[in-house]
Amino acid sequence: QVQLVESGGGLVQPGGSLRLSCAASGSVAKFYVMGWYRQRPGNQRELVAQIHSGGDITNYADSVKGRFTISRDNNKNTIHLQMNSLKPEDTGVYYCNLNPIGLPDTWGQGTQVTVSS
Repeated sequence: QVQLVESGGGLVQPGGSLRLSCAASGSVAKFYVMGWYRQRPGNQRELVAQIHSGGDITNYADSVKGRFTISRDNNKNTIHLQMNSLKPEDTGVYYCNLNPIGLPDTWGQGTQVTVSS
């Protein structure tokens, strides 16, 4: 079984920055896709960014390209999401996801990000 522990959410003013982290522990598969999703008020959960364990392949939602950067520490099965130039529309609950290839995926508990003046 895999556990995901998220950290780094909070309140920030528009134009500010936050860094989210997600650490995976337990029976983590060798190959997986790990990433962040978010659920904004009144919207469905959507992909923000993801990264592959087997290389430096990343994928971003169009709305965050150029502002957010996803990275990983392979030795620790940890990913980070550096969020810059935050906008009020980035407000929402951010969920970490680990999707092992061919196996059920795991979700974190979610962390609140609020962008407001």
